Amino acid sequence: QVQLVESGGGLVQAGGSLRLSCAASGRTFSNYRMGWFRQAPGKEREFVATISWSGAFTDYADSVKGRFTISRDNAKNTAYLQMDNLKPEDTAVYSCAARPSFLSKSYVPSEYAHWGQGTQVTVSS
Repeated sequence: QVQLVESGGGLVQAGGSLRLSCAASGRTFSNYRMGWFRQAPGKEREFVATISWSGAFTDYADSVKGRFTISRDNAKNTAYLQMDNLKPEDTAVYSCAARPSFLSKSYVPSEYAHWGQGTQVTVSS
């Protein structure tokens, strides 16, 4: 079992930046591909970004492509989501999730077995 804890959320003005962190413990971090998802009030959880176990491969939702960057540091057991040029529509609870690396890349929340508690990101206009 891998445990995940997010941090770095907060309130920021439109056009600003935040960096979210996802600290993992319990199992070998590099055995998992990581994903970031978000859920706005009244909406379903949606895919934001994913990264392979090595960090060599990444993928993004169209809505954040060119503004968000996912990365990881396996030596620190931590994944990151750098969010630049934030927009009010980015306001949501952001959660990281882990999926065993031998499984294929997935954009579907239900296909990730391990989740953090989430961190609130609020972007004011």
